[in-house]
Amino acid sequence: MIQLTRHTVLLAGFVAVATARVCRNLTVPISISAQNIKFTLQAPANDIEVTNFFLDLAQPGVNFTQSVLNSNDSFATITGNYSIGATYCEPDSGPGSALQILTHGIAFDRSYWDFSFANHNYSYANAALARNYSVFFYDRLGLGGSSRGDPVTEIQTNLELAALYALTSKLRNAEVSGVPAYEKLVHVGHSYGSILSYALVQANPTGLSDGLVLTGFAQAATASYSAFFTFGGNYVVARNASTSLVGYPAGYMASGDRTGVQTNFFAPNNFDPAVLQAAYESNQPVTVGEIMTLGSGATGNNTFGGPVLIITGERDIPFCGGNCDSTNPPIPDQSGQYFTNTNNFDAIVVPKTGHSLNMEYTAATTYTSILDFLDQSV
Repeated sequence: MIQLTRHTVLLAGFVAVATARVCRNLTVPISISAQNIKFTLQAPANDIEVTNFFLDLAQPGVNFTQSVLNSNDSFATITGNYSIGATYCEPDSGPGSALQILTHGIAFDRSYWDFSFANHNYSYANAALARNYSVFFYDRLGLGGSSRGDPVTEIQTNLELAALYALTSKLRNAEVSGVPAYEKLVHVGHSYGSILSYALVQANPTGLSDGLVLTGFAQAATASYSAFFTFGGNYVVARNASTSLVGYPAGYMASGDRTGVQTNFFAPNNFDPAVLQAAYESNQPVTVGEIMTLGSGATGNNTFGGPVLIITGERDIPFCGGNCDSTNPPIPDQSGQYFTNTNNFDAIVVPKTGHSLNMEYTAATTYTSILDFLDQSV
């Protein structure tokens, strides 16, 4: 029987990590296929239609997703060649002891892991490199330097999961130019990236990953709080949110103002307002397909046998409704029941912290907690 433990970690002062590192920006070609869901709805073409979409999706007592399924054929095979924009970093001394594969969540791109604000003081990548890990972080499909696709039919959870599997397989087999072979690979996710990482090891419990860190995540109560996130974000058509997003078509949506980013990602009195502004200015879109399918990625038991850490902010909105300590046991701990075969499970709640753990004053506490766990278990 797995012994579940919980730690409410002490707050630590934020300390910049000076790191000697070597980084390369990469474009990784992948060929993938996935069974996506067929929806009959059209991409919301304006801000009113975006709001209507979220109102329909969150209506109590109505299964909106079921109502827009293609009744004749609910699935479509999506096959294609895609490019993934990525960054690989290793310590200045050479390849680290293990390679961490970092998958970002909604509203961000790969820069979430190496946020440039304040001379990279909010960089998880730097913290990991300082502990002798190498890191590989990438833009999910549809965003940044990665291939885009139809926001309703194509950019969905199953295709993004196929992309993560393809990347992991290439890295495991040393098939990514510029990245050496590593004996150990660890998957670290944030939010939707945690959902994808969970689903990856659920479908491939052996041979693909040597450790799992799920940040900004919990499982048991996720569906209860999804409306908090969708309404809190004040979503609009992406091209109306920022001049940097004008190239995205209808069906890509982003927070329409700084308040939406604050509500969903930052806890009260735990962030630099300039960081919030920077996060808003770099705000990235989410697709209709992702919103409609993200709940399918973290359901059911997971027989992954390696070490698993869940670390979530106490004031996390989408996974805890703003209070991870509102239940007994706390919400993140409840996810332990789904990991039926792990050799080491731990759940950590970071006090006074919101969903965007990497960008708040408590970021150093988050980094230290993750890296201490990995040092001891991988």
